[in-house]
Amino acid sequence: MRRLRVAILDLLEKGPSNSLWARAMQPNFASIMPQVIGVWCEQAGHDVTLVCYTGREDLARELPADTDLVFIASYTQTAHLAYALANIYRQRGAVTALGGSHARCYPHDAARYFDYVLGFTDQAIVAEVLRDCAPHRPMGLSLAAKRQPAQLPGVRERWKFIEPTIAKAAAIKIVPMIGSLGCPYTCSFCIDAAVEYQPLDRNQIRDDLRFLLGKIERPMVGWHDPNFGVRFDEIMTTIEAAVPPDRIDFLAESSLSLLSEPHLQRLQRNGFKAILPGIESWYSLGGKSKTGSRTGLDKVRQVSDHVNTILRYVPYVQANFVLGLDEDVGEEPFELTKLFVDMTPGAFPAYSLLSAFGQAAPLNLDLQRDGRVLSTPFHFLDNNKATNVRPKNYTWPALYDNIIGLRRHTFSWRAIGRRMCANRVRTARWMNFVRAVSAEGFGRIRHDSTVRRLLDHDPSVRRFFEGESEVLPAFYTERVRKDLGHWWDALPEGSLRHDPNAYLKAHQAAQAPPSAS
Repeated sequence: MRRLRVAILDLLEKGPSNSLWARAMQPNFASIMPQVIGVWCEQAGHDVTLVCYTGREDLARELPADTDLVFIASYTQTAHLAYALANIYRQRGAVTALGGSHARCYPHDAARYFDYVLGFTDQAIVAEVLRDCAPHRPMGLSLAAKRQPAQLPGVRERWKFIEPTIAKAAAIKIVPMIGSLGCPYTCSFCIDAAVEYQPLDRNQIRDDLRFLLGKIERPMVGWHDPNFGVRFDEIMTTIEAAVPPDRIDFLAESSLSLLSEPHLQRLQRNGFKAILPGIESWYSLGGKSKTGSRTGLDKVRQVSDHVNTILRYVPYVQANFVLGLDEDVGEEPFELTKLFVDMTPGAFPAYSLLSAFGQAAPLNLDLQRDGRVLSTPFHFLDNNKATNVRPKNYTWPALYDNIIGLRRHTFSWRAIGRRMCANRVRTARWMNFVRAVSAEGFGRIRHDSTVRRLLDHDPSVRRFFEGESEVLPAFYTERVRKDLGHWWDALPEGSLRHDPNAYLKAHQAAQAPPSAS
């Protein structure tokens, strides 16, 4: 096999950006799998260039022009930039491969623009792409392993890719690690719900933590596990065997059901500085939040008390919610969340809009059967800029009125001030203030208010939202054009539109009996 020139691109932004948040924090959200792909390609004897795109890099200068094979890792929200870049590299004669959540969620659409579309990706899949390394057009070749890899290269092996990426960040520099794949919970809207839970090698984790102590004076590690601490004693014993107490700062996404007070005490002793629990809904998912059959106000009181307890041990808590679930009816879910904000001033509430990401979750089949999924451009499917699911129990104006009211309450100056007073650590106060006054707080209020205004005054927007028209409103096109900047000219024709029911059609085709010859 010939020695290939391989470029790997980890897309964290939709296009050029120079925002304060992008400069300060975006490099810390680098994905692990692009780095893993880089290690595997080098082990196979190929030359590798990896770039983590935070919106500030000049990709024309940082990515080699004479590339044989380009791997792009993309979320759905960055898919249009990925499509534009793939178009450029195809014109130069390079072979292109797409990985990441967009490849798993929308493989049929992505195959129109890439030579390879990768689902679950292990070393054997990468080796197959490297051996073949050929154009597959007009439709790309979809490849996927039967399950997630049993093991991944650790921090020591990925360090040559980690170090230049975190160097781009300002004061806070977070090293990405992962201790498990999949999730034992079955949240119907989640891409990890149907993925079998599996812990990764504890010996490697221990070695990586010791390695970091020799590289950085006081490392900060962000665990990328979908749900950290499922096997709590095992992972904490591994950390304690490798790291003296409170010598590394840890951040993790976990569930309330795992965060008992004895566990919180152990997390505190071992340097955990941020926890991101999923609350999701006041009417369902009681197992994940450890609230059992409690719903409504009873659940708010119990969860608020639990989160306030967490804040006594962990200085930064982000509470995650999903808005617009089918269980929600009327103003009550939003009013209950406002009450939670008032009762739990130290937590930062993160709101996601219910979104059906292609074939990410079995729930999406039902939504597509019911004709509720819209062809909202990928660019807006970041869990916040849009929901592509027609609400079950709300009109569009009522849903947006409630969302805007909740955001205004959460990011009012009164709430921001109470949050800062409740955060005892300076970094937590700074993070919460910047998030509130930038794109995540004030910015989303502005965006939602614009959409709400268009629902009343632009008939094309209302018809599109109601599923009465497939004509893409000018609002969407112009926003994508603005965000992509100079990459807009490379966007393939027709790529702003996709089939929102492609998953259902592929499922029905797979279930259909073979035709008689």
